[in-house]
Amino acid sequence: MSLRARDRETLEARLGYVFRDPALLQRALTHSSAIAPSRRTAESYQRFEFLGDRVLGLVVAHMLSERLPTANEGELSRTLNSLVRKETCAKVARKLGIGSFVRLGESEARTGGANKDAILGDVCEAVIGAIYADGGLDPAYTFVSRMFGDNLDVAQARRADSKTTLQEWAQAQALEPPTYVEIARSGPDHAPVFTISVSVLGYDAITASGPSKRLAEHQAAERFLLREGVWKSET
Repeated sequence: MSLRARDRETLEARLGYVFRDPALLQRALTHSSAIAPSRRTAESYQRFEFLGDRVLGLVVAHMLSERLPTANEGELSRTLNSLVRKETCAKVARKLGIGSFVRLGESEARTGGANKDAILGDVCEAVIGAIYADGGLDPAYTFVSRMFGDNLDVAQARRADSKTTLQEWAQAQALEPPTYVEIARSGPDHAPVFTISVSVLGYDAITASGPSKRLAEHQAAERFLLREGVWKSET
């Protein structure tokens, strides 16, 4: 069943983009379960998902390189990975209300496929791929920047502030400052991996790894804050 013109216009308004070829949007919203096996490659969102994943990674990488001019490759990669994961894409899809427009097979629809993170994440990437295929990089960049920008700001703030937040939290509990200890180093000299443990008196230590001691410390502090409920997961 094709997307009704009124529904398409509603979704395009949310996306901030009007398709020149509406069939591309239709395909981006079509799960493989709704298509006969012989036609799934051509008519489901699978190929757009592949394309959109690459476009999303490119756009977010460019945004990070602009916003984090002092970050090294490891820090940029970690922040990039947190932003382009399926859970973040699913969050964007929910914000746009895309689930109600997804075309599913009967069995997938019965099991709540329109609200599954895996499907919503895939559809979000497919929509990005469809926008790119229809209009090129500029509208795809605009869409990603608008919909993922807030998540980028959160990821940037966490990368910079996790150690400070953990220290302030410990002080508020009348505890000594956190202690960071390097417990392992692996990998070649040109690409080392450091494993850092952070501990606060009265709490179990937690570890994290990274391509630098500083990044591993921030990651360990972030994991501690998430575990203790000081920070909530964004995805």
